[in-house]
Amino acid sequence: MPDKLIDINNIVKVYGEEIKNEVLHGFSFAINQGEFVSIIGPSGSGKSTLLNILGTLDTATSGQITINGEDISEFTDKELAYFRNQNIGFVFQFHHLLPEFSAVENVMMPGWIEKGKAGDDFRERAYELLDLVDLQGFEDKLITKLSGGQKQRVAVARALMNEPAILMADEPTGNLDSETTMKVYNLLRDINKELNTTFVIVTHDRDLAAKSDRVIEMIDGCIDSDVYKS
Repeated sequence: MPDKLIDINNIVKVYGEEIKNEVLHGFSFAINQGEFVSIIGPSGSGKSTLLNILGTLDTATSGQITINGEDISEFTDKELAYFRNQNIGFVFQFHHLLPEFSAVENVMMPGWIEKGKAGDDFRERAYELLDLVDLQGFEDKLITKLSGGQKQRVAVARALMNEPAILMADEPTGNLDSETTMKVYNLLRDINKELNTTFVIVTHDRDLAAKSDRVIEMIDGCIDSDVYKS
């Protein structure tokens, strides 16, 4: 696996056909394997658009994007979906867990999507991941029976199911109180260190961002600053 895990060159994003709205204005940067990066900026600055493009949920209008050694700039939707399932995990502000399923079944979902079936190895890995996020004893509980912080930890476990090189998070603590926010942050940091998973997190919480290895601040579709923390 290359040290430079994500490399984008002159990325531009334009929405609209007749009335064009350029939301990313042609900038470049790279993220190395194992980095814990926060992207901050005011609403409308383009940070969530950037995260969606890095996560292959959206495509750039122009520019080159290389992730984990592969140039994905010209991938088809089907190729992007496969690449995403193999390389990238996601945690969102609204966890998007399925309420009719248990915690362990939700964690198994990415494996089901990939293989179309769930063997004992899937379930065993899901239990191991729930143990990793400190949810022993909650594996078979319905998602609706868990607290907000517990649900977010299930979402983190689910994001790790396919052993992604990168975990993308969009406001992962936005709905949590300050105490639970720190617990989730510490969990992400532990995973970052233990598994060497690269994290790219969009957040409005500057205090949280300040604890990252690196803080990229966006303003009006451009990178205003890119600071490595000591």
